[in-house]
Amino acid sequence: MIIVMASEAQEEDIQRVSDKLQEWGYDSHISRGVERTLIGAVGAPEGEKESIAEQLSRFPNVDHVVPILKPYKLVSRESRPETTPVRVGEVEFGGSRIGVIAGPCAVESEEQILEAARAVKEAGACALRGGVYKPRTSPYSFQGLGPEGLKLMVLAREATGLPIVTEVMNTQQIELLADADVLQVGARNMQHYDLLRAVGQTDKPVLLKRGFAATVQDWLRAAEYIAASGNLRIIMCERGMRTFETQTRFTLDLGGMAAARLETHLPIIADPSHAMGDHKLVPQMALAAIAAGADGLIIEVHPHPDQALSDGPQSLTPARFQRLMTDLRAVAKAVGREL
Repeated sequence: MIIVMASEAQEEDIQRVSDKLQEWGYDSHISRGVERTLIGAVGAPEGEKESIAEQLSRFPNVDHVVPILKPYKLVSRESRPETTPVRVGEVEFGGSRIGVIAGPCAVESEEQILEAARAVKEAGACALRGGVYKPRTSPYSFQGLGPEGLKLMVLAREATGLPIVTEVMNTQQIELLADADVLQVGARNMQHYDLLRAVGQTDKPVLLKRGFAATVQDWLRAAEYIAASGNLRIIMCERGMRTFETQTRFTLDLGGMAAARLETHLPIIADPSHAMGDHKLVPQMALAAIAAGADGLIIEVHPHPDQALSDGPQSLTPARFQRLMTDLRAVAKAVGREL
């Protein structure tokens, strides 16, 4: 259930409710907004919710109590009807502006990442993506540069001012990636529950990709693991699911993305690069995702895709990315938003 505090509630009022929940044996998660503070109570059995809600509603400066029926309590729209923006650099994903994260699949060299960073910055991207640890299907494929790759990402951030987004694959890497601005949990790790709990204990935004065999419900429950650990700065990412279709790498599930928007107050972006697997198809699906209501995109851009050590076939050139950004501005305007 969610306890909505009155706008005039003081810190002692909030603490009083939190202490009482702890006394009753429930976990509480405090989320302080601009006007209101919400306290999420997790662990209340269905049979007790009515009596607990009645008692809590009588506490000083408690506005009202909302019982949550969904299995994902904290990320559900029942807890917050409006989308909760997540700030990355100068852009709030989930606000009126659509953010585009762009860059190569993997950091390969100083020259490569600096060239890519400057190109996507000039085109209007709001953040730089680049893997320093790479989960690859084959153990013989390029696995990333590790700590050296992160140093190069930091160098690119200093050169361009773009926040950096990179993937974390296990709990041990979280500390190693302390200089990253956004931690990405990839599709293969969407149900790595220890990792979800661990990134939930950080103060960094988390980009959570949908697993390629996960339902929308699975995806939302994975987000709940992060939220229940204390971090609501979550950006959901639809990146395509595995179907019987072989013409594309995956099937970008824009219907599932739209369904998820009805269920959660978290912002949702799309990854057309991984879904399509072919640079010729990425621009069309990027435009379709924005038309379908995505709060942003994450797109692979490489200065020389034919030389890429990872996912070259789905990477756009800087020139093609520049043209796509022009087209995206037109679609964003058509749906009442801006890039």
